[in-house]
Amino acid sequence: MSKVYLVRHGQTAWNVGEIFRGRADIPLDETGKQEVHLAGEALKDETLHAIYSSPLSRSIETAENIAKFHDIPVTPFDAIIDISYGEWEGLENQEVKEKHPELHSLWHREPHKIKFPGGESLEEVRIRTMTGLEGLLLQHKDENFVLVAHRVPNKVICCALLGLDNSHFWRIQQDTASTNLFIYRDGQWIIAFLNDTSYLKSLGKPSLSDF
Repeated sequence: MSKVYLVRHGQTAWNVGEIFRGRADIPLDETGKQEVHLAGEALKDETLHAIYSSPLSRSIETAENIAKFHDIPVTPFDAIIDISYGEWEGLENQEVKEKHPELHSLWHREPHKIKFPGGESLEEVRIRTMTGLEGLLLQHKDENFVLVAHRVPNKVICCALLGLDNSHFWRIQQDTASTNLFIYRDGQWIIAFLNDTSYLKSLGKPSLSDF
């Protein structure tokens, strides 16, 4: 049996501003730094054998706040880097909605049908993240590990492990610094919990509108 903790990075200024992040290396803001300390603290008593992170700094810093409670390093893992939004990266959500109304609408209605201009599709994200996860399961048989990634990869992974296709993308909520737990046993995935943010209550911060 293996436990896989899937964590989203903490808040950045671009989350608050509803700006498409993707591969842009945006750091955590002050709230995000508080969030990730609490996320790490919430896992301090768990038995962990490895911690993998998207190579982007907002995820690395989140992973380091988990690792500081354990005697294990953070390993950058390209397979779980954020989606490439291509030409949309760095643009505000409202700006994209005004400039590309049809494509923006499709993204929110049928996300599995869109490939971002100059970027990726959800299917491409699914292939690379799940291939990476399958490799880690072989490497860490009967061990527990953490993946620290981003909203889109996390949603896609959750859909895959729940047995849902990418059309269900918007049905999965992933708040900043949230944790999901999946258990791999006898060749099957068991969902223990999704989008846990109970440890963030002390911040008095409401959930963002899924951005």
